[in-house]
Amino acid sequence: MARPDKAAAVAELTDQFRSSNAAVLTEYRGLTVAQLKQLRRSLGENAQYAVVKNTLTKIAANEAGIDALDDLFTGPTAVAFVTGDPVESAKGLRDFAKDNPNLIIKGGVLDGRALSADEIKKLADLESREVLLSKLAGAFKGKQTQAAQVFQALPSKFVRTAEALRAKKEEQGGAGTPAPAEAAE
Repeated sequence: MARPDKAAAVAELTDQFRSSNAAVLTEYRGLTVAQLKQLRRSLGENAQYAVVKNTLTKIAANEAGIDALDDLFTGPTAVAFVTGDPVESAKGLRDFAKDNPNLIIKGGVLDGRALSADEIKKLADLESREVLLSKLAGAFKGKQTQAAQVFQALPSKFVRTAEALRAKKEEQGGAGTPAPAEAAE
C-alpha cells in the first residue's frame, strides 16, 4: 500500500504532466543550489523546474499517458514543466547548459510526442512564437498586397489599352471612318 505522501507527490506530478505543453528531463549532477536557482530564473515565468524522484515521476508520467520517457529516468533527474512557449524554455536550458556543462538535457515530451536531446536543441534554435507569427502575418500581408496590385492592374490596363486604341484610330485619321448618321443628314 502506497504511503499518502508518495501518493500525493505522484498526483501532483501527474497534474503537472497533464497541464504542461512540454516537459524536459535533465540531469543536474554537480550543480550547486545557486546554479539551480539561476537555472530556474533563466527558464522564464512559464516553466517550473523541479528535482524529482525517478520512480514517482515515472509512475506519474505513465498515469498522464506518457510512457516514452521511461528510459530517461536514471541518475539524478529534474524536470522542467513548460506551460508557455516551449521554445523559450528550451533556449533557456540550452544556454544554461553551455555555461554549465554539468547540466545534461536527457530528452522530453512536447504535446505528447517524445523528443530526444538533439530535438530539444533544434527546438531551441527556432525563433520564438511571436517572431514566427509576425513573419507569418507579414507573408499574408505581402500576398494580400500582391493580390490588390493585380486587381488594380486589370482595370488600369484595360483603360490604357482602350486609350491606345482610340489614339491609334485618331492617328490613322478620322477621314477613313464613316461620319455619324446624324451628321450626314
